[in-house]
Amino acid sequence: MDQPTAPLKRLWRYATGHRRRIVVAGVWSFLNKAVDIAPPVLIGAAVDIVVRQEDSVLGSFGIDTPRSQLAVLAVVTFVIWALESLFEYLLGIEWRNLAQSIQHELRIDTYSHLQGLEMSYFEDKESGDLLAVLNDDVNQLERFMDHGANDLIQVSTTVVLIGIIFFVLAPSIAWIAFLPIPVIIWGSMRFQKKLEPHYADVRNQAGAVNSQLANNLGGMATIKAFNAEKAEVTRVTDASEEYRIANRGAIKLSSAFSPLIRIVILVGFTATLLLGGFLTLDGGLAVGAYSVMVFLTQRLLWPLTRL
Repeated sequence: MDQPTAPLKRLWRYATGHRRRIVVAGVWSFLNKAVDIAPPVLIGAAVDIVVRQEDSVLGSFGIDTPRSQLAVLAVVTFVIWALESLFEYLLGIEWRNLAQSIQHELRIDTYSHLQGLEMSYFEDKESGDLLAVLNDDVNQLERFMDHGANDLIQVSTTVVLIGIIFFVLAPSIAWIAFLPIPVIIWGSMRFQKKLEPHYADVRNQAGAVNSQLANNLGGMATIKAFNAEKAEVTRVTDASEEYRIANRGAIKLSSAFSPLIRIVILVGFTATLLLGGFLTLDGGLAVGAYSVMVFLTQRLLWPLTRL
């Protein structure tokens, strides 16, 4: 598929019977991330109370003394953390059960499709490759539904909500924190394209290992009858070594991603730290608001590396 969104569209079409559950799981993911973003805001509110005391933001709601404001903030903090735990539990249950259901249906549908093909199709295919489709590929989809879908929703939620907070607090410098985002997304897509052939090779080698093991286990009586144990161990060793070598290339490239992206994140974080600090020193930004922006900048940028 030329378009990167095509697999998601195909999955959405396939999961027609589960769309309501997907929406419910998505709502839990959104709410979990929404309250997860709150602690840095609460820290900023605490700093605001200590610095401005009666003139703090909470003070404007009629809570007069700083001690009362801190007490209210403590109660809000407890509620926020309790809600985060609740939503994390609900999203975990919903996504995992959903992943298991779709995995089960896809495996059965794939096997039924394979079973209905002509015998000529199987003559050109290794059993290990077919096992890789029925097992490894289906399990990959299960892992995406279990973790990847939640990550995608939470990253989107993070960008939107933190963006709103930044532009409310300091619109003059909020755009600086967002400058690295296109670079991070571009870097993620570039790395994914470079990794594709490596992971394709890994998958092929996994199929070869599966084929070798399946053939050997199915023909164990023949192996023992001809005293071919050592020869077959050598063949399995060679196949496993090819798989290990294929993985080595993928590991080397994927391991370089986070350190490189970290530099881009550092630029955005440092720019916010400096310019926000200058604005605070000049009286254009409250100390509490500055604290929130510093804490949230990394929370904004780092999750994008999971895309």
